[in-house]
Amino acid sequence: MPSRKEVREALEKRLIDMKNNGPSPDVLTFAGNGEPTSHPSFPEIIDDVIDLRNKYFPDAKVSVLSNSTFIDKQKVFEALCKVDNNILKLDTVDKDYINEVDRPSCNFDVDKIIEKMKDFNGKCIIQTMFMKGTVNGKSVDNTGDEFVDKWLEKVKYISPSQVMIYTIDRETPNKDLLKATKEELDRIGKKVEAAGIECSISY
Repeated sequence: MPSRKEVREALEKRLIDMKNNGPSPDVLTFAGNGEPTSHPSFPEIIDDVIDLRNKYFPDAKVSVLSNSTFIDKQKVFEALCKVDNNILKLDTVDKDYINEVDRPSCNFDVDKIIEKMKDFNGKCIIQTMFMKGTVNGKSVDNTGDEFVDKWLEKVKYISPSQVMIYTIDRETPNKDLLKATKEELDRIGKKVEAAGIECSISY
């Protein structure tokens, strides 16, 4: 795991190169393998990134894609309040589904996570993946109303600035997992918009 100093130095080097040679970034994004908010220096790294962004590309946004598991830590919460796009995962509110599909390695309390999402007072974006297929012979289809309606009630409670819905976009280790169809995603997106919340869809 890189240190705060290493992250700052590597980012500044890259931003200087982009300043001199292009292109200009639209967004500086924390994403990829692993959970960015689990880094012990995550709050300080956010401060560094914002400082460097302001110095080199003040028009660029700072985005964090998080699985939401550490937002109950006050320093992580405060750091996420500082970024432009605080993107938080909430694939379902069904606890059995979470244990079967997401298989959290920590004590993941979805009700507690939802309450903490609510505390952002709208300064968050909910990201949800919809899919179909089976895991260990059990259906993992979360596109039906029995999942969507309960999820949407919690989304309305959280009142995010936006919802991003998507489906599987690459081959998965489990060959029995399937993409949600365009029609299914569109139907879910219309429900979100009918609730008065902006929704973007990636097919």
